[in-house]
Amino acid sequence: MSTKASITSGEAHRLYIQEHLGSEPKSVFFELTRPSEFSVAKETTKVGASDLLIVEIPSEVMDDIAIAWIKKRRLQGAVGGPVGNEWGSPNNPEG
Repeated sequence: MSTKASITSGEAHRLYIQEHLGSEPKSVFFELTRPSEFSVAKETTKVGASDLLIVEIPSEVMDDIAIAWIKKRRLQGAVGGPVGNEWGSPNNPEG
């Protein structure tokens, strides 16, 4: 059995993981409703064929996704942010 655990969501987007009992999530899923622009293509090179998905994401939505992902994965220190009980830290209950 699995459950969708939301990392962040807004009016037009949702970033979530699928939680399975007894295992750590290995993938993240992203839904974008009514993107301004998107395309799906297949590229063929000497190495082989690959699928390509291009989606236009508004900057404000990407900011929300990036911040939520950094907090979820506790990567603040990797990007020069707070790592203790500072504002924005995962250890600070107020933000």
